Formats: sequence, C-alpha cells, structure tokens
Amino acid sequence: MSDGVRAEVVRVAAAAYPVEFLADWAAYEAKLSRWVADAAGRGAGLLVFPEYAPLELISLLPTDLHHDVIGMRPALQAFVPDFVALHARLAREHGVGIVAGSYPVAQEHGFVNRAFVFGPDGTHAWQDKLLMTRFEAEEWDIAPGEGAAVFDLPLSGGTLRFGIAICYDSEFPALARRLAEGGAELLVVPSFTGSRAGYTRVRVGSMARALENQLYALHAPLIADAPWTYAVEDAHGAAGVYAPSDNGLPEDGIVAQLGWNEPGWLVTDLDLRLTRHVRVDGHVLNWRDRVVGETRPTPAQVVGLGGVPERT
Repeated sequence: MSDGVRAEVVRVAAAAYPVEFLADWAAYEAKLSRWVADAAGRGAGLLVFPEYAPLELISLLPTDLHHDVIGMRPALQAFVPDFVALHARLAREHGVGIVAGSYPVAQEHGFVNRAFVFGPDGTHAWQDKLLMTRFEAEEWDIAPGEGAAVFDLPLSGGTLRFGIAICYDSEFPALARRLAEGGAELLVVPSFTGSRAGYTRVRVGSMARALENQLYALHAPLIADAPWTYAVEDAHGAAGVYAPSDNGLPEDGIVAQLGWNEPGWLVTDLDLRLTRHVRVDGHVLNWRDRVVGETRPTPAQVVGLGGVPERT
C-alpha cells in the first residue's frame, strides 16, 4: 500500500484495443503479452483494456457459436481460469496494475459483465457492470452486478485510488459519486460502443463525471470490424483522458486523446495535485457543493491490490 502515501503523479495507459480473429489460445496470449509489455515499457503503472475486449476469444469456439450470443456465454467459461492466470502473471512480471477487458462470467443468478482488476503482485479483484444496456438485457441476458468498489493500487510513488464505471455505468452520476466518496481520484471507463452516438454518450458521461467529482476520467474503447461474430461485430471510439476544466487543467477538459478508431495505447501522466487543488480552491467547487441539500451517498468499498511493484 506504499505506507498509505498518496501518489502525486501517475502514468496511465488506456487501450483502444482492436478485436482480431485468433488462431488459438497461444495467439491470444502472445497478443496480450505484447500489449502489456508495450505499455509497461513506456512507464505506465495502470493499464486499462476495454469492455468486452476478450470476446475475440469467440474465434476459438465452434463456428456455430460465433453468432449465438446465448450459446457462446457458457462456452466462454472454459477460458476464464487461463484468462485470470495470464493477466495475473503479466501484472507480476511487469509490476503494473491491469484492468482487464470485461468478460461475461457465470454466477448463480446468471451471467454478469465483469472487469477483473490485478495488482502488481498478481492479486486480483473485480468490478461488475451495474446497469445493462438494452443489448445486454434483452438479447444477451446479462444480469446487473452488485456493489461498487474502489481499488488501492500501490505504485512506486505512492498509492492510486481509482474506481470503475463500465461503459453505460458512466452515464449515471450516482455510481461515480459513490466511488469518489470512497476516495477515488480516477474514474476508469472501459467501453464497447457500436456507433459514434454510443461513443459520444460514454464520452460525455465520462467528462461530466470528471467535472462533478473534480477527478480524472480515463476512457478505453473497443475497436472492432468483426463480421464473423454478432457479439462485437462493430465497435468504435477514441481513447481519451478527461479532467475538470479548471486551474492548471486543460480548458476543454481533454488531457489527451487518440484519433477516431485509432488502435493503440494512450499513455499519459496524471498530476493528481491539480485535481486535489481544484477541489479546495478551483474557480468552481463541484466537489464541495455537490452535497448541498442532498443526502451524502454511502462510499464504495475499498479493495487493496497487493504490495509495491517491482518492475522486471
């Protein structure tokens, strides 16, 4: 936990991750290993993959399941143990935190959309998506998860506390407020959107949550042109990092951004001293004024992600 010292400047990486048709599990392992090594090699301490990025594993299922969104869900469970083990190993090898691409995971009450989160020692936890889009609820029968968590990620310069709002979750203020009340200084938003309109909704939601809570928001979108599977046949977006437009921060609220449908890592440094400052002495004080006349929300649960990383 870095002895409770809060990080001041952290380097983060948001993936605009392209879906590919894979030959076998080894191809997936090699691809993910390259991606993690690339971002870690550029000094990022937290790596974020998009919503449903692992659904390229559908290419490893029998062909008759590629367009069967109900039948593919149980079949995908066979990969979950290796998926978790691979991310844990890569997090340990590179001494980084990883928010894995969210995955449909079987639970007693149905399937949830789960983002596994890994610490630099391989410790893992998760955040489930809480609000379902119409596609998830009406076609795929994905159930809402339960509970909101903030994660303490130990980095060499101190601890980063962040929360996750998966795609549609970012469009509602209440969840982000719970995460901020739990101490989150970064909101991570992995997304899968099939149109520019969908991307814009998530982008605007992320920027609004950054403004309301005077924190950073990181948006990692899925990129796909995959007619071979109905699950993720089209996905569009641009990786971005947003902030409240106030003292010392970008006037347009955009810290950094890749181009439209441009695959790759968006790696950027977040100066948390700036967002802490605007919370107490900004031109506006959204963080202070947010609770006037309102009931203060219950903070999200804090989850630790292991010990201080040692890069290898």
